[in-house]
Amino acid sequence: MPAVLAPPASTIVTLSGPRWDDASQEPTPASVWRAAAGTTIVDELLEWPPDLFALTEVILQRSEAYRFALSPPVGSTWPPADIPDWPDAVTDTARRWSAWSEDRNGAIPRLLAQEWGIARARAGIPLSQLAEGRDWRLCEALLTLHAIADEACAGLGVALDASGADGLVYRARGRELLARTGSLARIPAHLIRVLPKVRTPPNGSSLRSLSRYAAVQVPGVATRWHKAPARRLGRQPYGRGVNFLLLPWPLRVRGSDFRPIAGPLQKLANDPFGFFEFAPAERLDLDLVDRTLVAARDEVETVNVVILPESAVEHGEIDDLEAVLARHGVTGLISGVREHSAHPGQFPRNWVHIGVSTGEHWVHIRQSKHHRWSLDEAQICQYQLGGALHPHIRWWEAMQIPRRSVEFVELGDGITLAALVCEDLAQTDDVASVIRSVGPMIVVTPLLDGPQLSSRWGARYASVLADDPGSAVLTLTSFGMAQRSRLPGQDSSPAVALWKGPGQQTREIPLEPGAHGIVLYASADLAARRSFDGRRPVENGSEFFDVSIHQVKASSTGSGSPARPACPPARPVLDADELTILTSWAEAAADALAFAPQRTEAVPTDAQAGASWRAELRICEPSPSLNYAISGLARAVRTATATGTGPPLDAFLHATPASQPAEPALDRLVRAVLRSALEQRQDRQDDENGGLRPLGGAGRPGRLQATDGRVTGGAAVGDRRLATAGRSAAGSCGEVSSDSALTE
Repeated sequence: MPAVLAPPASTIVTLSGPRWDDASQEPTPASVWRAAAGTTIVDELLEWPPDLFALTEVILQRSEAYRFALSPPVGSTWPPADIPDWPDAVTDTARRWSAWSEDRNGAIPRLLAQEWGIARARAGIPLSQLAEGRDWRLCEALLTLHAIADEACAGLGVALDASGADGLVYRARGRELLARTGSLARIPAHLIRVLPKVRTPPNGSSLRSLSRYAAVQVPGVATRWHKAPARRLGRQPYGRGVNFLLLPWPLRVRGSDFRPIAGPLQKLANDPFGFFEFAPAERLDLDLVDRTLVAARDEVETVNVVILPESAVEHGEIDDLEAVLARHGVTGLISGVREHSAHPGQFPRNWVHIGVSTGEHWVHIRQSKHHRWSLDEAQICQYQLGGALHPHIRWWEAMQIPRRSVEFVELGDGITLAALVCEDLAQTDDVASVIRSVGPMIVVTPLLDGPQLSSRWGARYASVLADDPGSAVLTLTSFGMAQRSRLPGQDSSPAVALWKGPGQQTREIPLEPGAHGIVLYASADLAARRSFDGRRPVENGSEFFDVSIHQVKASSTGSGSPARPACPPARPVLDADELTILTSWAEAAADALAFAPQRTEAVPTDAQAGASWRAELRICEPSPSLNYAISGLARAVRTATATGTGPPLDAFLHATPASQPAEPALDRLVRAVLRSALEQRQDRQDDENGGLRPLGGAGRPGRLQATDGRVTGGAAVGDRRLATAGRSAAGSCGEVSSDSALTE
């Protein structure tokens, strides 16, 4: 590290063992960091921006000095008056620091070195001086370092529109570190996790509102981040959005589908309880799935994601279901899964299955349920289960309670989701804290519950997440359960789903008579990321701002394909973490092509086995399969570079054709991943530059469609939000109203 960063000898903090009188000593920034991370404040923290972000977040949180960004002490001002144009200085410093982090050549940015020198030299002061604002210079340094480190974390999760050439390899390395460890920082994840942030709270003055690209989580909840090569998910003819097909099945639930089972826990004499399982008699009707998809695609052409309620699918039915979805070009599956206990007296598991199609294979991600459903006498009467479960016994769901974890899935086009199973939505524990810190674009909650009414519990807890951090929440239960629910003095309700988006009214979604499913089109748009530390808002986030609904009645005929595949599906050639890593490096190659074409071939080379940076980040070498895929990515880039002509992104896409059937499966996957990254980068570039493309289909000669959904060349010009809102205003028929931006 540069010698200029070394503090005076008297201020160097060293690690020492615990002493009996430590509890009586007033904490200092150094001791707080040592307790949290098990290490000292050293210059090596500057080698990796997420490490410094963790340090500043921990100290600002413990001292509560973050509040001074909104309310500085008397006689002080914020941002610092002696740093001209502080927001631009922070952004420029973060950009140059990201570039420096790739090879560490030259000196680190001056502002970073200056503020770090202050922070390290004063690491031994009592924390009370920082908490009360008496050492204002240290407060300035920590808030500035926090902002710089946060900006340097931009793009380490979701790829951004204007990432730029600086730090593109650093970002790819960070994404691989995240896939391997569940954290962006080099600090052991069992001590501190640094996670990407998708959405920032629109209001409030908590520490979570101070950053917009990264978040710090204390130990307790394991976290994984997954990327998958989306097949242009979210791109519609007149804007951005996702077509969800909701299948609220089983359509009929019998009382006998609930049954008592033995459990390993001893019963208490004065607190009788038992265990039950939900085991529907009917298997999943794959022919009905096929015919419902035929009808849905007749309405919207493309179904992106299919969603089923909690416990709707048995574990052994997943492969057959995904085979049907693949024939219809579905990208994602979110379904509650049930299983039978493998051994008597052992509880089965309950989880949400998240499947993402890569074109030929499905990548499987499991989000476990953490909280059992408990049926008391009132609920047994509500669901009319007295014939199966004795009303005077408290019945607990028979399921294993796993260690807590949260799986975040990035489907492309900025769409990031998390899934919570039923009771998990209502629990304000550490899992909820992780969700609120990261702020996924949507939280999908499969339920085994009654009707989804705005007056019931699901709507209350959905509103919490929709308000802060601003995630859309979609809940879905089965029509059979909704019909079994009979509250005193009320009729049954067909409301099987509920949507609550940021700044939107709660919307109940019924299954109408004769329908088998519901197409929900969620309209997406750019959203601002804000921070109350003085940085300017930037519009590089995404949000769902509206939904339109169409009831689907299954077609009388199917697709003509067999209901069940002739042979078992091939297993993925890469696991979920490896696919995330390959996708991350493909994104880096696409960024290089867009911003620094001369570096395009060097980027995938840096990802191959043997690179020294992996040892520095303390992560393992790629497996043989992953290393082969990365080498294939490098070969594809070299081939495309040699044969492409014209604009770089267009040339690369032209020189990277669709996979060939004769290719090995892993080579086809590499090609699909690269094409996905190139297409999404091209879309982001076009959106950022306001580029125009010929309007296909309904367009008239001489008119152009802007990549943000506007139509130009005529009398009317509207933005993507107006264009999609016109479709939503028509209701379930899905037509565009006559006063929308798409009319002349």
